[in-house]
Amino acid sequence: MRVMFAASEAMPLVKTGGLADVVGALPKALARQGVEVTVVLPKYGEIPPAIADAVTTISIIEVQLGWRRQYCGIQEVCVDGVRFLLIDNEFYFKRGYLYGYGDEAERFAFFCFAVLEMLDKLEHLPDILHCHDWQTGLIPFLLRTRYGNRPGYRDIRTVFTIHNLQYQGVFSRELLQELLATGDDSFTKDSLEFYGAASCMKAGLRFADRLSTVSYTYAQEIQTEQYGEKLDGVIRERSQQLWGILNGIDTQVYDPMSDPHLFLNYRNSLDKKRQNKLALQRELGLPEDGAVPMIGIVSRLTAQKGFDLIAEALPELMKERIQLVILGSGEPAIEAMLRDALHAHRDKIALWFGFNEGLARRVYAASDLYLMPSRFEPCGLSQLIALRYRTVPIVRETGGLKDTVEPYNEYNGTGTGFTFGPPSAHDLLFTVRRALAYYREEEHWARIVANGAKKDYGWETSARLYCKLYRELVS
Repeated sequence: MRVMFAASEAMPLVKTGGLADVVGALPKALARQGVEVTVVLPKYGEIPPAIADAVTTISIIEVQLGWRRQYCGIQEVCVDGVRFLLIDNEFYFKRGYLYGYGDEAERFAFFCFAVLEMLDKLEHLPDILHCHDWQTGLIPFLLRTRYGNRPGYRDIRTVFTIHNLQYQGVFSRELLQELLATGDDSFTKDSLEFYGAASCMKAGLRFADRLSTVSYTYAQEIQTEQYGEKLDGVIRERSQQLWGILNGIDTQVYDPMSDPHLFLNYRNSLDKKRQNKLALQRELGLPEDGAVPMIGIVSRLTAQKGFDLIAEALPELMKERIQLVILGSGEPAIEAMLRDALHAHRDKIALWFGFNEGLARRVYAASDLYLMPSRFEPCGLSQLIALRYRTVPIVRETGGLKDTVEPYNEYNGTGTGFTFGPPSAHDLLFTVRRALAYYREEEHWARIVANGAKKDYGWETSARLYCKLYRELVS
């Protein structure tokens, strides 16, 4: 079975978030299940030179985009055993950042057309086109409405995966109509129309053969008005074709036993983990104390991630004997709030604005607790990485957090972390204090860490479910 992933980012080529981790790791797990996977990406200027210099051009085509006829190079490179095809057009993709430009609609409409124009230049057509998030949402629409008469194209099946429904690729109807060179019949409520505008996410939801999202609970949540981002009605209509498949992590990449970024490698030794805490305290200028509980956060600094709850709870949290280490960047108001907190509590808080992969790994390894009070979380990878590094998660019961963190039960000794339901600062504070109480009880704490160590959040189980989905489609 041949599967082609179409996505806007993938590790180890380019990354802004969890999408890149998934698109980078899942193909390797699928290959171990006997699936032949190719990943197609834009050729961004941010791709590391060692990879960009190794590419081979296999075809040069032109892509019609509205009135424009644009150059498109098709380039190939193999990284970590995965075949990548890169869509080359420097005007659209050789820029300083992956996203955030005024012509996003044009850039990713070009990408979607280029993927489909490219297919019949390859040796074999894919059986499945697996599209990820709004940047590729137009592919199922175009395949169904524009490319079905090309030889072999009618047999291609499509899967569209929702990684985060909040980001939808909504543009004016007039702009997309011009870019797609399509008539009014494509902009009805049963097609691309979205409250007077047009939605690339809705195109994927309407026209893909199957839908998937990244956890079972999120698949249920997005069918409700609270989490459905005004698309819950469309998703409910397609609920029989919607699969909730939990993300995993690459357990070879995220392995405290071999991670080169750590001060000291370890597996289950809490003493060695404590040595990593002391080393991070030295690195960040915090008081060195192996007994003080360290709470780590590696995250985008947005309201979605629950930082408004953290801000409200912070004055009371700072009365506890803790250290709080935060790495990330995001909304200016949240960054300002954290700077003010740092100024008042330099002995308890350490901040790093931006992203640093090595430092992120050291935060996972050094922290005793990992805080994720997200208002919504499609899957979340950080709690899985935390468990892998023997760090106990504190999470809100939503999306993939609910599916992956089992609340600790002191009566029967089960559970891998601490959870709370209502999105309130009161519940967050109560749960953190409960976790701190158990941290001070060595027998309980060792049991919680050991429970988490038994969990396997690699990709194998999820890859088998994707294979089942693919087989159902092909048959």
